Amino acid sequence: MLTVTLLVALIGSLANSVMALVGLLVFLPAAAAALCTVRQTALVCAWTALLGSSAFLTGGSDIALADRVLLLVLTACLIAASLYACRRRIHREHTMVRLHSAAVAMQQQILRPLPLLTEDVRVDGVYEPVQEDRLVGGDIYDVVESAWGTRVLIGDVQGKGLAAVGAAFAVIGSFREAAHREPTLTALVDALDASVTRHNSSVARDGDDERFVTVLVLNIDARGEVQAVNCGHVPPQLIAAHSVTTPPLDNGVPLGLAALTTEPVRVGRFPFPGDTTLLLSTDGLTESRAADGAFYPLSDRLAALGTLPPSDLPRALQQDAHAYAGKTSPHDDIAILTVRRRRRP
Repeated sequence: MLTVTLLVALIGSLANSVMALVGLLVFLPAAAAALCTVRQTALVCAWTALLGSSAFLTGGSDIALADRVLLLVLTACLIAASLYACRRRIHREHTMVRLHSAAVAMQQQILRPLPLLTEDVRVDGVYEPVQEDRLVGGDIYDVVESAWGTRVLIGDVQGKGLAAVGAAFAVIGSFREAAHREPTLTALVDALDASVTRHNSSVARDGDDERFVTVLVLNIDARGEVQAVNCGHVPPQLIAAHSVTTPPLDNGVPLGLAALTTEPVRVGRFPFPGDTTLLLSTDGLTESRAADGAFYPLSDRLAALGTLPPSDLPRALQQDAHAYAGKTSPHDDIAILTVRRRRRP
């Protein structure tokens, strides 16, 4: 405020038109309304009113009385408008803060903050929706500790937008309930498929597009192996001390498309000793492209980054994928999880 006033006074003195340039100060209240608190805006308005009144009372004969009156009226109108605009802006900001807080609380119930701990495993990870203003996207994950071991889910809903988020909610809700009810992974996956089918039927009646969901469901208990069902999802990566391998799993159809095939759900098994790390991801990572169109080489990058602690690996992979894509940064949600056995007493 003082800087602008001094500049106007200095330029006006050099140009012998101080009183003519005083009118420029009426823009100070508008700037304050956009940037400052109500009290700060009121202070700027008072300062502007003081200078405007001085211009009216002490204006030289070279400035007509009508022009000085017009300047005073415009200053008063702008002051009133600036105070009103500032109050509206502050009210909207408070409203947005409350809405954001509510959205964060909702997200923490839908996609619980990482890391997640159970008696069997520790799950670290990173989650990045492609739209920065949205806390939840089409990628999903969850961890449930059941009577048959820890069930881990990672999935990706086809498409984007609110319809994709609705399908994601349906899968997560069904997983949390069925993981405690169904003793086998095949029954659990059947329950998830039924939830997506019901969701698609509901949205189809409203004229929205149906969605399918790729998921990878794991069951990890005290035994040294993992039971897994892959429904069209990115396969997991098993990271050992000096190797990165892809466990052999049958690739089934995504959720919502089971009626199109007669193939039964098959459960795969692979060893998961305590000194290894299991990496789960969505295609937002594997389908990140460089400027020449080449896909992100996940296996090669894991060979270089796999020695990082499991808690740091997801963030490192996310940053590496962004650096690999460059200006063509990923155009899909990204979810990266690392699963590590916890040491039992």
